[in-house]
Amino acid sequence: MKQLENLKQKLRPGKVYRRSDLANWSNAIDRHLQLLLDEGALIKLAQGLYYVPRKSAFGLTPPDDNSVIKAFLKTDDFVLVSPNMYNALNVGTTQLYNQKVVYNKKRQGNFDLGGRNINFRKKDNFPKKVTKEFLLTDLLQNIDKLAEEQEVVYKKVASEIRKSDKSKLLRTSGRYGSASVNRKIERIIQNNEDVVPSPK
Repeated sequence: MKQLENLKQKLRPGKVYRRSDLANWSNAIDRHLQLLLDEGALIKLAQGLYYVPRKSAFGLTPPDDNSVIKAFLKTDDFVLVSPNMYNALNVGTTQLYNQKVVYNKKRQGNFDLGGRNINFRKKDNFPKKVTKEFLLTDLLQNIDKLAEEQEVVYKKVASEIRKSDKSKLLRTSGRYGSASVNRKIERIIQNNEDVVPSPK
């Protein structure tokens, strides 16, 4: 059991590990993992992904999203976005969504990571951090997926765009948005458009 105790000493509360990380400290990783899971020293988040629980005055605290995603992707080259972030733009979005979106260069698809429903989308370009300009671009990119009335939201987005730093917004949409989103933003700026354009 000495190997198991050595492994337990390596574990840090609040940290997320991949199986391959833990295997470096064990000569019987599958047996040791099962023992650690049975005693609650580890919590399984997904296949090959484990969390060392951290205790607080309110009980066990879950791992933060970024730690889980970083361990899952084996990189910190990603950006996490939630449709809930659109609510801060004051453009009429009020719904709360359970899904999170991760733009990255490695994985594509929906994954359940410790009860988190995360949609991974492969994308060549994405910012290091979420900005207002990126959120406006991303909202327009996904406006057809929102529960709110599309026409109402689009009109308020157009109003917000007219109040924004237009050159900064155009640079952001040009780098991270689709061609159709770029055209929408340009039409709003140039033609004062505030209705949903027909697809072209």
